[in-house]
Amino acid sequence: MTDELAYEPKRIQVEAGTTVTFENIGNVSHTVTAYEDKLPEGAEYFASGGFDSEQVARNAWFGKAGGVISSNETYEQAFEVPGRYEYFCIPHEPAGMVGTVVVGQ
Repeated sequence: MTDELAYEPKRIQVEAGTTVTFENIGNVSHTVTAYEDKLPEGAEYFASGGFDSEQVARNAWFGKAGGVISSNETYEQAFEVPGRYEYFCIPHEPAGMVGTVVVGQ
């Protein structure tokens, strides 16, 4: 995550069972928030802050109740189920801060 409001890289491909570390190398705070309706079947929802749904994560951000990945902090997520995982940064989604993890082939 960068000050240019982007995930770097924007798309990655990993094998099932891989844990991905998202690192904020900029000075601007970000989130990693899954698009709940775009998760592969059988995959668990994920969001920085440990929220159990996209709506709860959004509410928490706007209520200042967590989910923030500040400068030089990390968030780790394991990807067990093959498929395509799309995610976004809550405050910077309108600026196009989205990313994709593809698990498996």
